[in-house]
Amino acid sequence: MAVPEFRSPQCRALCTTLLLTLWVFSFVGEACKEVTFHVPSTLEADKIIGRVSLKECLSSADGIMPSDPDFRVLDDGSVYPTRAVVLSDEKRSFTIQLSDSKMQTQKEITVILEHKKKVLKKRHTKETVLRRSKRRWAPIPCSMQENSLGPFPLFLQQVQSDAEQNYTIFYSISGRGADQEPLNWFFIERDTGNLYCTRPVDREEYDVFDLIAYASTADGYSADLPLPLPIKIEDENDNYPLFTEEVYAFEVPEGSRFGTIVGTVCATDKDEPDTMHTRLKYSILEQTPPSPGLFSVHPDTGVITTVSHYMDREVVDKYKLIMKVQDMNGQFFGLISTSTCIITVQDSNDNAPTFRQNTYETAVEENTYNVEILRIPVDDKDMINSANWKANFTILKGNENGWFKITTDPMTNEGLLCVVKPLDYEENRQVTLEIGVNNEAPFIKDVANRIPTMNRAMVTVHVKDQNEGPECKPPEQYVRIKENSAVGSKINGYKAYDPETKNSNGLRYKKLQDPKDWVSIEEVSGLLTISKTLDREIMAPRNDMYNITVMAIDQEGKSCTGTLAVNIEDVNDNAPEIIQDYIVICKPKMGYTDISAVDPDEPIHGPPFQFNLANTSPEVNRIWTLNQVNDTAARLSYQKTADVQIYNVPVTVKDRAGKSATKMLRVNLCDCTHPSQCPLRSRSAGITLGKWAILAILLGIALLFSVLLTLVCGVVTARKGKHFPEDLAQQNLIISNTEAPGDDRVCSANGFTTHTANNSSQGFCGTMGSGMRNGGQETIEMMKGHQTLDSCRVAGHHHTLDSGRGGHMDTDNCRYTYSEWHSFTQPRLGEDSIRGHTD
Repeated sequence: MAVPEFRSPQCRALCTTLLLTLWVFSFVGEACKEVTFHVPSTLEADKIIGRVSLKECLSSADGIMPSDPDFRVLDDGSVYPTRAVVLSDEKRSFTIQLSDSKMQTQKEITVILEHKKKVLKKRHTKETVLRRSKRRWAPIPCSMQENSLGPFPLFLQQVQSDAEQNYTIFYSISGRGADQEPLNWFFIERDTGNLYCTRPVDREEYDVFDLIAYASTADGYSADLPLPLPIKIEDENDNYPLFTEEVYAFEVPEGSRFGTIVGTVCATDKDEPDTMHTRLKYSILEQTPPSPGLFSVHPDTGVITTVSHYMDREVVDKYKLIMKVQDMNGQFFGLISTSTCIITVQDSNDNAPTFRQNTYETAVEENTYNVEILRIPVDDKDMINSANWKANFTILKGNENGWFKITTDPMTNEGLLCVVKPLDYEENRQVTLEIGVNNEAPFIKDVANRIPTMNRAMVTVHVKDQNEGPECKPPEQYVRIKENSAVGSKINGYKAYDPETKNSNGLRYKKLQDPKDWVSIEEVSGLLTISKTLDREIMAPRNDMYNITVMAIDQEGKSCTGTLAVNIEDVNDNAPEIIQDYIVICKPKMGYTDISAVDPDEPIHGPPFQFNLANTSPEVNRIWTLNQVNDTAARLSYQKTADVQIYNVPVTVKDRAGKSATKMLRVNLCDCTHPSQCPLRSRSAGITLGKWAILAILLGIALLFSVLLTLVCGVVTARKGKHFPEDLAQQNLIISNTEAPGDDRVCSANGFTTHTANNSSQGFCGTMGSGMRNGGQETIEMMKGHQTLDSCRVAGHHHTLDSGRGGHMDTDNCRYTYSEWHSFTQPRLGEDSIRGHTD
């Protein structure tokens, strides 16, 4: 594309200015008369035609009515076709009626739509196929001012194709802002190639529109390649710079040096970067309290620093700054915004604690301890309850014996002087202490160089006399005695003394603690008498020291407590003992076993031990041998020809002092691969029953015999009462309520019912009653409920039932036929019926 050529640049500029002036006048000067729009011959529905200035015609219009229903007018004056309109003539006009109901005023605006027809140039036959022109159309740099005031539609530029010299060309555009969202912000006149914008544009929303222009002939051929047509939106300084926070909070230590960084403020601007619109300058508008000026801000970075080191938290603990930021590089016409900055002065330890007095006096009774005797207040100007304010007291002199301790009351910050060890009036009637105080936090260097960091005061403590009781010094006294000393032997006891008389006269002694109750104490002398045999080996822990607690009491009832540590010396009163009792040796895998012994006496009376076979029996010496392994163990070996059985092997063990003992070891020489595979038959043989177990067994046997005797007596009585003759039922059916056994069941003589098909027990057929043997026959009576039924008679058959062997049993091989069962039950049915009538 190319812009229409003019003869000279001056002429081109003059014409452009004239056209713009005429365009403006057509919208402003003739607003109430007529407005002309140049439009294509075909108008698309809802596509903006142009905008009419309604306010200039009637500013208070509240009614807008177009005379032509094919068009509609919005409140901002935008004119749109309501449907697709084809202009058959070169011009089409309609009026817009404006009315003001309050002022009773009406005005009209005439709108003229002009269409200039183009004469279609005929193409020659040889030009049916378009050829490239020598001049190619190219994008024309185009821009638009952000937030332009119009008038709209606003002419941007004209696009022309070189092919227009030979053909009739129609223009169109596409892209964001045309046929893509946002729609209809730009349009191009189809015939002229004039590009228009229909509304103001915000650069912060859309900074550029990349449109594509198309040139085509009347019959649809593309005259040129699509032309990229970027439209840049020129930035306007319409955005205020904004701080990132409304209120900034910073902290700075008091007494900070010049140039100390307090914090950084930051602001942003939505306008185009790297332009004057976004070049920001920072400054401080106001400081509260106003003087002296302590802070400054770097105009470009926003870094706030101190400009003085005279910040004292005890004078001002908080400052408020009003910060300003301005664009346009801080020029007076730049946009401005503000923010608040709160700077808190942090406390530093620049004030030392001081005593309110230089000297203090107090008193305490002797022998008193763990009591508070004095409170010492101090003053400090630093922040309360901080490490810079909290006092730390120290006893500098006078407490070499550790009688006193001083701490700090966390609530009042006072020093608490306490006595932790009793004072003796006879030794010290007055004690002078030097107390120092400083803070938990160290002083800052400047203050430490100017003033002393520790304040001092003198405290005089007067000791009051008190009637003292006996003293147990030292608290632990030691005596020695041999183990197994004779009962009734006497040993020295604990000795206390009276501090007033410096002797033990008039004191009485009492035993407070004696864990084994081995001794008794004489009340006047304090001597100990052995009342039981002393055994060092039963003491726990085994430290050879036996502690006895003793109390000494004077004539006024005052007392003290001491400990008498009795060192019990060991004697060789225990022989070594073999640990094992029962040993399993797997033959032939194991050829030996090791046995070990222990001795509870001291090592001087203990190992090395000597192991020997105590039995002189040739049989034992032939099978077993014993060899020393170490000081406390020996190895017991057997001969290969030894039989597999349990042996009793006597072994004697002797300590270094000759104390010996013999133990009978039960050795199970077993044919196995591991000792756990050997049954402990020898141990089971040694199991015995207690007297209560034997008594329980006897009572159970007696109870069983009484039950059996009762059952036998009942059966005998029942048999004696049967005097009815057998009455066989020939052709009569008798209700017997008794079912004969099936063919697959066999009743054994022991009262069990079994299956002969699979030889497995199926349960009891009743409860076993009494049994009687008559000659070669055995009669067992089965009971079910309260009825009694004689079981089958068995002659000369042996019955066994072994339920513990997987259910297998030997059963009776006799089977009863129906006639036998009938002859068995018939007499008894008669007995039951008669018995029922007689009852």
